[in-house]
Amino acid sequence: MYMTVEETANYLSMPIEQVKRYIAEKKIRAIFDGEDYYINSAQFDTHMQQLEELRRQIDEWRNTPIPDDLDVKDED
Repeated sequence: MYMTVEETANYLSMPIEQVKRYIAEKKIRAIFDGEDYYINSAQFDTHMQQLEELRRQIDEWRNTPIPDDLDVKDED
């Protein structure tokens, strides 16, 4: 499935100008039909999966309780 630059920017949650810059820098592959650029959304599948995995790991880390410190001594 091909998306326009605007649709790609919404999909990646980034500004349109940044997507255009990535296309110019060839960080995002795109097809130019003479008027507009079209981007194949399949190239972002791995990227989106990695982002979801990273979010899951961060949530897991945040929800992990802090263990009691064994070096703390009660000096009362």
